[in-house]
Amino acid sequence: MKLSQSFIKTFREVGKEETARNAQLLIRAGYIHKEMAGVYDFLPLGLITLNKIQNIIREELNSLGCQEFQMTALQNPEPWVKTKRWSDQVIDVWFKTKLNAGGELGLAPTHEEPITNLMTKFISSYKDLPVYVYQFQTKYRNELRAKSGILRTREFLMKDLYSFSVDETEHQKFYDQVDQAYMRIYTRLGLGDCTYKTYASGGAFAKYSHEYQTVLPVGEDTIYLNQDKTLAINEEVMNDEVLNDLGVKREDLTATTAAEVGNIFTLRYKFSEPINLKFDDQDGIKKTVFMGSYGIGVSRVMGVIAEKFADDKGLVWPENIAPFKYYLIGIGDQGEDFTNILHKEYSSSILLDDRKLRPGEKFADAELMGIPYRVVVSNKTLENNSVEITNRRTSETKILSIEEFKQLLRD
Repeated sequence: MKLSQSFIKTFREVGKEETARNAQLLIRAGYIHKEMAGVYDFLPLGLITLNKIQNIIREELNSLGCQEFQMTALQNPEPWVKTKRWSDQVIDVWFKTKLNAGGELGLAPTHEEPITNLMTKFISSYKDLPVYVYQFQTKYRNELRAKSGILRTREFLMKDLYSFSVDETEHQKFYDQVDQAYMRIYTRLGLGDCTYKTYASGGAFAKYSHEYQTVLPVGEDTIYLNQDKTLAINEEVMNDEVLNDLGVKREDLTATTAAEVGNIFTLRYKFSEPINLKFDDQDGIKKTVFMGSYGIGVSRVMGVIAEKFADDKGLVWPENIAPFKYYLIGIGDQGEDFTNILHKEYSSSILLDDRKLRPGEKFADAELMGIPYRVVVSNKTLENNSVEITNRRTSETKILSIEEFKQLLRD
């Protein structure tokens, strides 16, 4: 991508109403645009980053045999009425709208009801099970107060996965596989050493569910970690019964703030029973399908990563999800000509700053955007057949030969 041919623009500051650092930096660096409180557009750089996060999640889920699909955001009230969750008193974040032809629809805050209803058309026998399906879908939640930038919004992108099993044993096997896949996902996103599987309330579904919490100073949650950080408990479930179940003493736990980046639930028959999702077992006996759900807020994870790794100069993206690996700057006529040639050959991994600006302004934008490596080609470096490459995270600068740099691009 050439910056001169894009509408990407950086800003020195944002409005005072935007107090979250992740949103401030993402807006200033040209990744997102704020439409209104809790509603953000993803601009080209932001969309590339979001898509890379999605692809990492997709690869790990596909490796488990999950199938991707896409459901509608508009919601038929009927299955929600069956589970008694159409009421605003039960789900208090509904966005609802009236049809001109009469009747009412909702904008999906989640998809347990419609996916369970859909599966009544596809599951009738034990031979149809198990089924594991997921989607990347925009959710809508009428939050009383949207806050924390893209960590808590009224419109957001979520990956939601649903499992349908013959019984709890089959379900638990898959549940454990998703747990392992989630930790691989967070490791690939650069969050592996600061994200913990956390015991949380199972609500009406099970005694416990599990959240994935990333330690973050501005996180909305408080979690408790044991000394070797092999056990984490959400503050909301901290009581003597839980401590006894997990075999841990309160004095051995340390509190820290964290942001939730995913969750997994054993739903049991919460939705399959009222919606009548049943199957015939091997003896022809009708049984209710055992369910689970597994969520990752994709746009929220992007905000957590932005918040977690930013420094006083701007964003610092892990290489796996950065929109481009190299921020290329040409200085002088020869440097500019050569960077244009490099960009033409290797455009997929290069963001070329070919704007008519001073080098210092380009350097500042490279740091603000958080591209992993800044590469400078000047008349001087060309005299030595080399380029100057600076690591955004460590600030370490190296001189590489042009051929060495081209090999990096090829690799």
